[in-house]
Amino acid sequence: MTQYTTLKEQHSKQLAALKKQYNLISTIRLFVAVAFLYSCYQQIKSGDDFFKIILATSAILFLYLVRKHQVISNKIEVEKALLEINENEISFLEGTAISFENGMEYNNSNHEYSYDLDIFGNKSLFQNLNRTATYIGKTTLTKLLLTILPNDEIIANQNAIKELNGKLSWRQKIYAFAKITKDSKSSYDNLIAWSKSKSEEVSTLIKVAAFLLPVLLIGSLSVFTATHETKFWSLFVLFFITNMALLASQLRKIKVEIVKSDKMHSIIKQYGLILLHIENENFESEKLKQLKSKLLYEGVSASARIQELSSLFNQMDSMQNLFGGVLFNGFILYHIHVLNALHKWKNNNATFVVEWLDVIGELEAMNSLANFSYNNPSFSFPQLNTNSVVSLTNVGHPLINTKKRIDNSIEFKDERFVILTGSNMSGKSTFLRTLGINMVLAGVGSPICASAANIHPMQVLVSMRLSDSLTDSESYFFAEVKRLKEIMDTLERKKCFVLLDEILRGTNSDDKRNGTIEVIKKMIAKNAIGAIATHDLEVCLTTNQYPNILANKCFEVEIVNNDLVFDYKLRDGICQNKSASFLMKKMGVI
Repeated sequence: MTQYTTLKEQHSKQLAALKKQYNLISTIRLFVAVAFLYSCYQQIKSGDDFFKIILATSAILFLYLVRKHQVISNKIEVEKALLEINENEISFLEGTAISFENGMEYNNSNHEYSYDLDIFGNKSLFQNLNRTATYIGKTTLTKLLLTILPNDEIIANQNAIKELNGKLSWRQKIYAFAKITKDSKSSYDNLIAWSKSKSEEVSTLIKVAAFLLPVLLIGSLSVFTATHETKFWSLFVLFFITNMALLASQLRKIKVEIVKSDKMHSIIKQYGLILLHIENENFESEKLKQLKSKLLYEGVSASARIQELSSLFNQMDSMQNLFGGVLFNGFILYHIHVLNALHKWKNNNATFVVEWLDVIGELEAMNSLANFSYNNPSFSFPQLNTNSVVSLTNVGHPLINTKKRIDNSIEFKDERFVILTGSNMSGKSTFLRTLGINMVLAGVGSPICASAANIHPMQVLVSMRLSDSLTDSESYFFAEVKRLKEIMDTLERKKCFVLLDEILRGTNSDDKRNGTIEVIKKMIAKNAIGAIATHDLEVCLTTNQYPNILANKCFEVEIVNNDLVFDYKLRDGICQNKSASFLMKKMGVI
């Protein structure tokens, strides 16, 4: 929090200073423009060569100030973004607001765990983690949270996240550049589609004519200026008309590129700044070094190539300026040269575009996890094993405020499956989600909400939050049975971490009890690891048949001073106390 406050103050001061410079240059530009107009008037009036010098000087100075103005304007945008980033982090840590995209569009109730564990949506894991601002960054983080990686990739991510944790200002600069892009799925898709599409090449004859005709036109104009002979003026007009006719022959190709490049140059320019920021940084971890290595080909950096593309798209956009289009094309066939350069760029670089943007996406995703690590210094990176061991010390739900969170320790080793009991509101479902969400974080290389952990990363399968499907005419019970079938089928193929919460609620108590017991037996026969929460205490007796595989754990409730007291501490054994009747009596229901 302290560092974010310091950075907020720093960027606020820098922003104020830049705005002063911006306003000062605006004032100077106005005076220079007035000087230019006054000198122009005096030159016409008096013909004094002194005013020619003033004219030339003021014109050069004005162009310089325009450029300087734009540079400062770009810096202001970056400082504004950095200021907002730190303000948002402070609000987030204070618990007053979460100003980050929640990824609701990625919610999928059919996924193995994302819907049940609140991976996406309001106040979700994604919203807490997300520090991406480009479409590819958001997509990469989404895919990461929906996948459990192999151990070697997890370790590579852990090392990258540890390194990026210490690069706060560098990470925020990436985030700022990305925010300025105002990127979207459509702009990303348009760029990828353009890079993969086959453009109609400019013919060799047109290329030669595009160089020869402007030379002839300028030559005829120069001779006319020197001799004032009308035949050279006629030639100039003829070449001008010929140039416009030649442009018209290529107009269809140019329009295609204009449609594809519309308003893309500013987004691509920001991509280039992100890539340049990556290229200029030194990394120690293998993953980050590999990502950076993808940005250099034949001695030319990806940022330089992307900036060239941005410039070409910007030049192509100028075709839509009627006056400029006629003037520049009539004289030098400007847009045919740009079209040719764009085709040449595509032939040389298009195959790398997806890879370059993937690097941006990977860095944004890693930055998000590094930010999560930075904001939670008490969280630990789990050790990994391949021995089906999941050991969690002082594990808690990462999205619950530290002041309210109750941590517990649990180990799945010899007793690899837990039957969890406890009254309503005692913390069973929260504990199951705690296990699941930390397994997901561990599976992508993130630190987890535990003081220590040793984990065998494996696929997480969850059945906790199902609903009737009216569109599919599907009852809750049938939806649940389908989910259980999917879990069993997956367990046939690989070892998984399974979390079940009060299954088979859509049937009678005897059927539910017998079905639950049979599900437990079948899962442990398939070497599943995990936990099941139940209110049926008879289900707990199954541990007598499998004492070396099953274990009973519980959350208890106490009645103190005629009130329910929950301590949310995990205990060995079967829950003894009940709260439903007491609570209903207290509230006058019964």
